Amino acid sequence: MSENRNYINIGIVAHVDAGKTSITELFLHKSGVISEPGNVDKGTSQTDWLGVETERGISVRSASASLSWKDKIINIIDTPGHVDFSSEVERSMLAMDCAIIVISAVEGIQAHTETLWKAIRNIDIPVFFFINKTDRAGADTGSIIDELKRDFSDNIIIMQEVIDEGTNNADIDNYLGEDNSVPYDENILESIISDDHELLDRYFNEESISTEELEKSLRKQIQNREAFPVFIGSAKFDIGISELMDAISLYMPVASGDDSKPVSGVVFKVEHDKKYGKIASVRLFNGTITIRDLVCYSSEKKEAKITHLRKLQGKNYEEINMLHAGDTAAVCGLTDIRAGDIIGTSLDNPEPELLKPMLTVKVSPKDEKLYSELVTYMHIIADEDPAIDLLWLKDEREIHIRIFGIMQLQILEAILMERFDIEVVFGKPTVIYKETPITTGEGFEEYTMPKPCWAVVRFLIEPAERGSGVSFSSDVGVNDIARRYQHEVERTIPFALQQGNYGWEVTDLKITLLGDEDHNVHSRAGDFAVATPMAILKGLQKTGTTLLEPILNFTITAPEEKLGIVVSSLTQLRAEVGIPNIENNRFTLSGRIPVATSLEYSTKLSSLTAGKGKFATSFDGYQECSVEFGEIIPYRGISPLDRAKYILKARKALS
Repeated sequence: MSENRNYINIGIVAHVDAGKTSITELFLHKSGVISEPGNVDKGTSQTDWLGVETERGISVRSASASLSWKDKIINIIDTPGHVDFSSEVERSMLAMDCAIIVISAVEGIQAHTETLWKAIRNIDIPVFFFINKTDRAGADTGSIIDELKRDFSDNIIIMQEVIDEGTNNADIDNYLGEDNSVPYDENILESIISDDHELLDRYFNEESISTEELEKSLRKQIQNREAFPVFIGSAKFDIGISELMDAISLYMPVASGDDSKPVSGVVFKVEHDKKYGKIASVRLFNGTITIRDLVCYSSEKKEAKITHLRKLQGKNYEEINMLHAGDTAAVCGLTDIRAGDIIGTSLDNPEPELLKPMLTVKVSPKDEKLYSELVTYMHIIADEDPAIDLLWLKDEREIHIRIFGIMQLQILEAILMERFDIEVVFGKPTVIYKETPITTGEGFEEYTMPKPCWAVVRFLIEPAERGSGVSFSSDVGVNDIARRYQHEVERTIPFALQQGNYGWEVTDLKITLLGDEDHNVHSRAGDFAVATPMAILKGLQKTGTTLLEPILNFTITAPEEKLGIVVSSLTQLRAEVGIPNIENNRFTLSGRIPVATSLEYSTKLSSLTAGKGKFATSFDGYQECSVEFGEIIPYRGISPLDRAKYILKARKALS
């Protein structure tokens, strides 16, 4: 194991405007990293330094910072709070060993808070809650704690009591004393020992229990994800921040890792620097990395030499000579690296599940002469955020990306202008539909003219279970079609399915190569790459396809008297509504709703409930949708069904 290096890798996550970045600034100030805490609104914070962040006062990219506190090195990842930047948070979670979920005492638990909780539970790491802004009018810590216990976990442990809530005199009282000379609160004693049989027996036998013993028990429960402490305070008035830092040092797990094992790490962020090129933020699980080391990484199966290693403090950095197991740092020299890539050997770590981008939009330069430059810049952006799934249609001179929402477009527009001095325009965002075969059918193509070429293929196309994706198999012997040509067929299948009868990706189907033949003189691998899309699309014409639309699971909570109007509004949006649960004059309603009809529903619900309704969603999958409710898009490029032109284009005989 790594010796004398007690790293704690902790992420700070929250719904937008809960106060994550302000807390990070105080952490850095109290630990001596910065002389004064920065201000988000004034654009002076260490972790929000992009022009668009300082202008809007929100985080749009994750940022890293390191500090020392109570013999621990704490690596902080401050993440964006807006739901449109979920992919940034998702990648950051790959580097976390624990997390703090920040909740505003005024706005309470919001939709994205619940999504973050579920994602963190999926990767099974310890969690603290920090209820911030207790000084503000309207703060209601008690209601938030009740909701945490009801909807999040039975094992919520309240660490502090708020005093003079909702005023500038707000303060806290710790329930657990710092040592045996300070008595602890009976409520926290019972919360901790309820799941500790040894301490519980001693309690019933009226034996004394020390603060140290309670801390040891609580530490074990937190690290086993059996207890979730709640801390309280106000970043604005520096209330509860030191106590939170102490708790991180005392209770959160130190990163495991072995310097002597082979290098294994994950890239959770990629940035582009004009001088140094790509800078990859890496969480190293095992091994060590030093300057001039050759490391392999996954996106291109390449090796590259490390040129610089840096510990980041937002936009500032400190050069280091070695990155140890369990630590994080920025790595320079990996030319083709992308966010999400694996460094060295892979580990089977669980992956978080946040929302997926379900909208597609066309991006164009305002000045058409800058099209080539925009292509270059968008590839840089795609390496930093692979979730946008850049689609460059070279022949059609079109650029398409996938997005979470309109806010993401506004930020992307600002970033392209700030970083690359290029103005862009966006088309109308469209929900990403898919297609699937209706019935079984065959697709055949005989590509034997004009010579030299020879590829004859026959496919069986069958519908498959929803959500199963695409499977391919071959019933053809190598004497009929050589193995290398069959490999080319399989490699081409994903391309052939990119656009179906309605212009969308085709999924949930089984494709079997039934025949036919190659030619020992005229056949080349490229011939089968040409024949396969033609045969597949012919087959899909025979099977027919149905549209699939993305569906969300939703949960709505709102005042009981608004139930009727909310249900009525959902029915108009083709939602499937469950049976409501009513408790404490509020209802909870769950169901399923199409993405296409839900895009503006959060705003509508706020209007219907005077701002008292919450709308939380998670991706559920795709389901069949009639053409009436879906959308058909034209084939981009030359369709394989336009056989003559398609062949000429494939043979580069058509400009």
